[in-house]
Amino acid sequence: MPDDQESEETRDGVSELEQERMIEAILFASAEPVTLHELRLRLPDEFDVAVALSRLKNHYSVRGFRLVRVGDAWAFRTAPDLAHLLRKERIAKKRFSRAALETMAIIAYHQPATRAEIEEIRGVTVSRGTLDQLIDAGWVGLGRRRKSPGRPATFVTTRKFLDHFGLESVQDLPGLRELMESGLLESFHHENIDKGDRSGESFPDQ
Repeated sequence: MPDDQESEETRDGVSELEQERMIEAILFASAEPVTLHELRLRLPDEFDVAVALSRLKNHYSVRGFRLVRVGDAWAFRTAPDLAHLLRKERIAKKRFSRAALETMAIIAYHQPATRAEIEEIRGVTVSRGTLDQLIDAGWVGLGRRRKSPGRPATFVTTRKFLDHFGLESVQDLPGLRELMESGLLESFHHENIDKGDRSGESFPDQ
């Protein structure tokens, strides 16, 4: 057997190319990012899925779409510099209210956050409809209940939130200055959210 072919063989006799093809097939067929655990369940036990993903990520780094990590999952996404080519094909969706966007930003930078904490930062009451809008969109989910009187529920960002904004984890969120320049919090009194402007603190990886 030629040396180059032998180097591609794994312990179970499946070449690296075949491993990559199997992973490609799973990711392309999935409507949502696929976790490493889910990939391992679908592939032979001997597969080193993490290594195969690393090879694929390098392979697609200069292609029209990229293999990206979204939280604890993986997915193919259009290369950032080519995103403008697809804008006309995007389906227009209902816009979030300013209250929802401000609430979303507070949760992202202060998570896990309770309703009372969100209201304290915004300075106004958070309506149930605002949180429902974010939860229905799949951007916000329920975290662990706070170990304090009343055991209030907390809110956290989801994998879908990371995927929508092209983030690998919440630690990749832009700084407050970038957030303001984007217009997301154009008229918001940002000194209230400044306390959560990531100064080395750790965020849960959803």
